[in-house]
Amino acid sequence: DFDVAYFHSYAHVGIHEEMIKDRARTETYREAIMQHQSLIQGKVVVDVGCGTGILSIFCAQAGAKRVYAVDASDIAVQAKEVVKANGLSDKVIVLHGRVEDVEIDEEVDVIISEWMGYMLLYESMLGSVITARDRWLKPGGLILPSHATLYMAPISHPDRYSHSIDFWRNVYGIDMSAMMQLAKQCAFEEPSVESISGENVLTWPEVVKHIDCQTIKIQELDSVTARYKFKSMMRAPMHGFAFWFDVEFSGPSIGNQKKRTNPSDALVLSTSPEAPPTHWQQAIVYFYDPIDVEQDQLIEGSVTLSQSKENRRFMNIHLEYSSAGRSFVK
Repeated sequence: DFDVAYFHSYAHVGIHEEMIKDRARTETYREAIMQHQSLIQGKVVVDVGCGTGILSIFCAQAGAKRVYAVDASDIAVQAKEVVKANGLSDKVIVLHGRVEDVEIDEEVDVIISEWMGYMLLYESMLGSVITARDRWLKPGGLILPSHATLYMAPISHPDRYSHSIDFWRNVYGIDMSAMMQLAKQCAFEEPSVESISGENVLTWPEVVKHIDCQTIKIQELDSVTARYKFKSMMRAPMHGFAFWFDVEFSGPSIGNQKKRTNPSDALVLSTSPEAPPTHWQQAIVYFYDPIDVEQDQLIEGSVTLSQSKENRRFMNIHLEYSSAGRSFVK
C-alpha cells in the first residue's frame, strides 16, 4: 500500500518537470552516458525508475542495442508515447511495473538509474537498483552512477532562525513571543530541504556513508551509523547539521584496478553547498535552540539513519551531539 502511494506520486508531471529542468542533474547524466559510450554501444541497458524515459533515450542515442525502461508509476504510459514519438520503439522497451516484479529474459550489460533521494537515502530507491543488479547485470557490468557518498557538517544559519522564530518577538508591534516554542517545533521538528551556501558551513564535512553500487547489499540500507568529530573553524551560533551527497560515474573495476588512473578524473554530480544548485538542495536538521561555539571548539557525536519500520520509503534520523561538556539528542 505504501508503494502504491509512492509510485502514484511519480505519476504527476510536476515532479518530472522539476527533475528534468535540473540542468546539473540531467546534463551530468547525459555526459556520463556519452563518456561511457564505448561500454553502452551495441549493449543491453536497464533504466531503473525511468520516469519520462529521458535517460533511456540518451542511452539509445549513444548506440545501445536495447534499453529496458522500467517504472512502476503510471508515468510509464507517457514514457512509451515519448519513446514512440522519437522513433525509438524498436530499441527502448518500456516495462510498467516494479523492478522486483517485471521480467527481462536476458542478462544486461549496463544499469542506469537516477535513484537518489533527499539526503541520498530518503525514498530507498537504491534497493531497486541493487535488485536489478542481482537479477540481471552481467559480471563486470557497468552501473551509472557507480558510487555515492553522503556527507554532513555543522552549520550556522541565523537568517533562517530569525525568519522562522525571532519574527514572533514583534508582530506589527505586538509581542507574540508566546508563539516561539510552537514555531520552533513546527519549523525544526523534521529535516528541512533548502539551499545554503558554503558560508553557512562551520567545518570541513565528514563522510556518513560511502556506497559502491557494485557491491552494496540491501541489508546495509536498513540502518547506517556514523561517528563524527568536527572542529569549528569560527566563532558562531551553531544551528544544526547539513547533509548533502555526491555521486560518481566511473567505469567497472578490472580486478582491483579502476579503469581510470586517477579518481579525480571521474565525472561527479554534487549537491554540496559549494556546487551549482540542484533540486535536491541540502537536507538540514535544525536544533530547537542554537549552540554558541568558539573557534576550534570540538563538536562530536553520532548519527543513525534507519528505514522506517512502518514505511520503508521513509527514514528515521537519530542524532547525538555534544560540545563544551553539554550533550543533546535529536
